Amino acid sequence: EVQLVESGGGLVQPGGSLRLSCAASGFTFSTYTMTWVRRVPEKGLEWVSRINSGGSSTTYADSVKGRFTISRDNAKNTLYLQMNSLKPEDTAVYYCDNGSKRGQGTQVTVSS
Repeated sequence: EVQLVESGGGLVQPGGSLRLSCAASGFTFSTYTMTWVRRVPEKGLEWVSRINSGGSSTTYADSVKGRFTISRDNAKNTLYLQMNSLKPEDTAVYYCDNGSKRGQGTQVTVSS
């Protein structure tokens, strides 16, 4: 069974940082392009970032470029999202996605 389990969310002040993790199982993680998306209150689902299977190519939404870094450890079957300089508008539920399955999400709240 394919499983994607996100963790690392929480409450952080503006300007702060968080590192999200996504533990993958049930499929050959190292062969999949992986994506982070987020569900923003009253705005719906937004694409955040993508990384290719080997980790050599990454892309970002303009809204997070320069602040967020996506990475992966294929030996650990884990996807990461380092989020720096967080803003209130980054408040959302963050999900990892392998193209056919999405995890349950982790809540990130940016507020003073």
